Amino acid sequence: MFEQQEMRAVYCRTMLELAERDPRIVDVEADLSGAHGMKPFKQQFSDRSFNVGIAEANMVGVAAGLAACGKVPFVHSFATFASRRCFDQIAISVCYAGLGVKIVGSDPGVGAELNGGTHMALEDVGIMRTLPGMTIFEPTDSVQLRKALPVLVEHEGPVYIRLFRRKAESVFGDEYAFRFGKADTLRDGGDVAILASGVCVANALRAADLLAAEGIAARVINVHTVKPLDTETVLKAAVETGALVTAENHSIIGGLGGAVAECLAEGYPVPLERVGVKDHFGQVGKADYLLKAFGLTPDDIAAAAKRAINRK
Repeated sequence: MFEQQEMRAVYCRTMLELAERDPRIVDVEADLSGAHGMKPFKQQFSDRSFNVGIAEANMVGVAAGLAACGKVPFVHSFATFASRRCFDQIAISVCYAGLGVKIVGSDPGVGAELNGGTHMALEDVGIMRTLPGMTIFEPTDSVQLRKALPVLVEHEGPVYIRLFRRKAESVFGDEYAFRFGKADTLRDGGDVAILASGVCVANALRAADLLAAEGIAARVINVHTVKPLDTETVLKAAVETGALVTAENHSIIGGLGGAVAECLAEGYPVPLERVGVKDHFGQVGKADYLLKAFGLTPDDIAAAAKRAINRK
């Protein structure tokens, strides 16, 4: 079931609540405050919201300066521009300097929809994973986002938040407790483990239902923090199920699938099937169409699980 509010609305409301209590929090924009739902923040905290224009590299540089002065800056742009366009500034001005800038990249993967391939970030996690000290967080729904943001504000290092702007499918209840760097096991099973992130989590749960109808018990794990990866949970799933599947709204190269493959290769090799975009650029289309075109549906995930099991 889809949530009542868009993720960007929940994000802005949570940021307003946090900024009321923490004067260090500032907003740095690249002329997209409306697209990110941050206009209420600008209205309430006009002296703590800065629009640098369509100049993403400058946005990161300004944020780095603010962080060096003790502020906790959150910068916002579409994920393509928040990662690729200003990568050098993130690497040097933020990560090399060890500054706690929080980078919010919106509309990742299929979330870009009709903006098409030029605006469809399918490589942003792979880019950010290479940077020393960078944390990568991708919320599944608004509850997880709301519970995680206070923790990320207090995290001293840089963070890349991969934010789906629109309504997400509800996965967590209000009782959910976010744990930094610890994956959430949503469903237990001993035949195969499905490790999913972001919008693919709901489809992973549906895939588990499809597999259950065939007598296959699938464990479903939400990996919300791709870096640092919860290697303990990954290896535990490998030992106990003997077959893994990753599902992500991203290229199979460099993202969650790549991180899990590296972990298994060094820790406990078992069959792994990666569900994600297969080494090509994005395209124009609504999310439902793109999920099918990229092979990210419950049927695709269930089929990958059976392939992994057959390779045991």
